[in-house]
Amino acid sequence: MKRNINDVTKICKKYLKAKDLELIDKAFLYAQKAHKGQFRKNKDEFVQHSIHTALTLAQMDLDAQTISAGLLHDTVEDAGIELKEIEKNFGKDIAQLVSGITRVGTVRLKRGLVDQRLDERTRSQIENLRKMFVAMAKDIRVILIKLADRLHNMHTLYALPPEKAKRIARETLEIYAPLAHRLGMGEIKGQLEDLAFPYVLPTEYKWTKSLVGKRHQERKKYIQKVIKIIKKELEREKIAIVDINGRTKYLYSLYKKLLKYDKDISKIYDFMAVRIICNNVSDCYKILGIIHKIWKPLSGYIKDYISMPKPNGYQSLHTTIFCLEGRICEIQIRTQKMHQHSEYGIAAHWHYTTKTESKEEIEQKGVFAPKKELDWVFRLAKWQEKLKSHSEFKKTLKLDFFSDRIFVFTPRGDVKNLPIGACPIDFAYSVHSEVGDHCQGTKINEKMVSLNYKLQNGDMIEIITAKKARPRQDWLELTKTTQARSKIRGYLRKKRNDLT
Repeated sequence: MKRNINDVTKICKKYLKAKDLELIDKAFLYAQKAHKGQFRKNKDEFVQHSIHTALTLAQMDLDAQTISAGLLHDTVEDAGIELKEIEKNFGKDIAQLVSGITRVGTVRLKRGLVDQRLDERTRSQIENLRKMFVAMAKDIRVILIKLADRLHNMHTLYALPPEKAKRIARETLEIYAPLAHRLGMGEIKGQLEDLAFPYVLPTEYKWTKSLVGKRHQERKKYIQKVIKIIKKELEREKIAIVDINGRTKYLYSLYKKLLKYDKDISKIYDFMAVRIICNNVSDCYKILGIIHKIWKPLSGYIKDYISMPKPNGYQSLHTTIFCLEGRICEIQIRTQKMHQHSEYGIAAHWHYTTKTESKEEIEQKGVFAPKKELDWVFRLAKWQEKLKSHSEFKKTLKLDFFSDRIFVFTPRGDVKNLPIGACPIDFAYSVHSEVGDHCQGTKINEKMVSLNYKLQNGDMIEIITAKKARPRQDWLELTKTTQARSKIRGYLRKKRNDLT
């Protein structure tokens, strides 16, 4: 679908000032000029991609700088504009965002991982890629822009050669959708997964879609009957609601759940659920009580994610009930703020922190449940919850969760996770002790460098070995990893013993 800049500004007028709209319009005109004569594989003018990216960001109620960077995000890489020109015309903040997008564009799922089974090693590689993505982004808005960029790219995937489309789709499933999930961006996650599904698992996609198609219309009519009864009861109890609707589960999410239940859709109770959005937390619990007064809840299927949110910040009440005709149905109850967070996650803070919130309201948002394997997400969530104002939120956008780590590539595309300050020798020993012991030199990004070079995020490292090369005493002053230092000391100790 073709869009124009008016589609973006129409949304932005609801929450941005006139000077912000001027900045966005200026960015659009600049991008339009920079991409003039450029077309994408689907025959659209290139600037259409910029507009679609900005539109997604506007739908998240993001700030003018982020939306402007969304319009400009491909000007450096695809239109040959120098970054200093972006800074000159739009300021340092937007230039840094555009630079960040260009950098994270180098994070790729290597060709070999596309067709591999997700064994433990592959999962480790993908997790490192996700961490590397965040570490390279520095500013969390870069991730939001990249997710918006990827969303539109997925809509135009049909225009690419099949093998490339599959790689991009797999990359989306393994890196971008999980990142959206961990940032609490359920709407973006669901869309990315469903757009990738037919390219990665075409047979499973057709089967799932067929399964849903047979039941969808009948289930939709049933849900409307349930909604009518709930509305009538809430009116009788004088409880006002913002919205009530039937929510259909995303196709890929449904497929994954079907695998857990022997592919029996009758066991999927939230295939289509009723979602109730109300005004405050107190009403959430009142509505839950009313629902249980009408229909009996299914034992063990009442989930209170308000008092105990998920690690990514998701909050809602879920209850599964024996509903009309004895059929089982799921009901979700949440406030408008919780709903916004479930759709757009951390991005929702741009919208809500511009409104007045008391200290008590901020401090009582809930506790995040830590999980060892999601430690960095936990820290991100905790950081997010501590923010006191919109201005503070913008001041603390820098991500330093990996300030003590770097993520670098092997020539084969594997990712190594090393401490900051690590040198090529540390990298060599992380590959294999033999590679470390015989390290003679190194190429970083295809250029020769000395062994005392400090590795940087995103470096591609090639170790040059020689049979005669051996560890040296001065390597102990260069290395940072316990593994490398232990191997070097072991060799030196053995050498001394051999001489005595």
